[in-house]
Amino acid sequence: MPQLPDPAQIIVLAAMLGTFLAILAFILPYVRPDAQAGRLKNVTRRRQELRAQRLDSPPPRSRLRRARPGWLQSLVERLKLRQLFAGDELRTRLLQANWRSPGAVAVFVAARIATPVVFLLLAVMILYGGRTAPVGGSLKPVVLFGAVVAGVYLPNLLMQNAIVKRQKAFTLGFPDALDLLLICVESGLAMEAAFSRVAQEIGDSFPELAEELELTTAELAYLPDRRTALENLTARPGLPGVKAVCTTLIQAEQYGTPLTAALRTAAQENRDTRLALAEKRAAALPATLTVPMIVFFLPVLFLVILGPAVIQFHH
Repeated sequence: MPQLPDPAQIIVLAAMLGTFLAILAFILPYVRPDAQAGRLKNVTRRRQELRAQRLDSPPPRSRLRRARPGWLQSLVERLKLRQLFAGDELRTRLLQANWRSPGAVAVFVAARIATPVVFLLLAVMILYGGRTAPVGGSLKPVVLFGAVVAGVYLPNLLMQNAIVKRQKAFTLGFPDALDLLLICVESGLAMEAAFSRVAQEIGDSFPELAEELELTTAELAYLPDRRTALENLTARPGLPGVKAVCTTLIQAEQYGTPLTAALRTAAQENRDTRLALAEKRAAALPATLTVPMIVFFLPVLFLVILGPAVIQFHH
C-alpha cells in the first residue's frame, strides 16, 4: 500500500502555491506587454514585407527574425517534420492565434516534438528520482503514458485557446467596427482610408481587431489586387461574419455596387449574431452555476446550519 504524504507537507505546499499565485496576480498587470506596441510592430513588419515584395527584393531582417535561429526552420524543412506533425493549414491557424513570427511554424513543430520528451523526462525524475514515489508501482506506466499524451496535445491546446480568445474578441467588436466603417464610407472616404480610420478609433477598445484592420490597410495599399487583401482578412480571424463582409466588399468592388447598403446589412447581421450569443450565454448561466453551488455553497451552508447542533450534541 503506497504511503500517504504528510498532511503538514501538503499544507505547506498549498500555502506556498497560494502565495506564489497571489504574487503573480499582483505582478502580471505591471509586466503585461503593451498591446498597441505589439500591434504597431506587426503592422510595420507586414508593410516592410509587402514593400520588399513589390520591389522584388528580400524583406529586411527584423529584430524578431534575428531572434529566431535560422537553423531550426531549416532543420524542420530538411527533415520534412512539418508534413509529419502538421497539416497544410498550420500557417493559417498560427495566424488566427496571432503567432505571426517568420519562424512560428518551425517553433510550433519543434515544440510538438520536444514537449512530450520533456514531460516524459520530468515524470521519470519525479517517479524514480526520489526514495519515495508519489504513486505505486502499478500506476507508474499510466503516469508516464499520461505525461507523454499531455506533451503531445499541449501545443495544440495552447494554439486553440489563443484562437478561441481572439475570435471572441473579434465577435465582440466587429459589429461596432462595421458601424464605424459604414459611417466612414458614407462620408466619402475610400476603402483604405476607412479601414485606417476605424483601426485608429477602436485601437484602445479592441486591439486585436484594430491590428487586423491595419494589416488590411497595408495590404490594400501595397498588393496589386484588393481581392487578395480582403481574402487575407477572411483567413486570419476565421469567422463566418468576417468572411461574409469580405465577400460583400469583394463583390461590390467587382461589380460596382454601392457599399453602404451592403455594409448596413452586414452590420445588422453581426449585431444580431452578437445579441444571440449574449442571450445564449445568459440562458446557460443557471446550468453553469449548478455545479459550483453544489460543491462550494451547500457544504458551507450545511456546516453553518448543522455545526452548532453537532457541537451541542457532543457536549
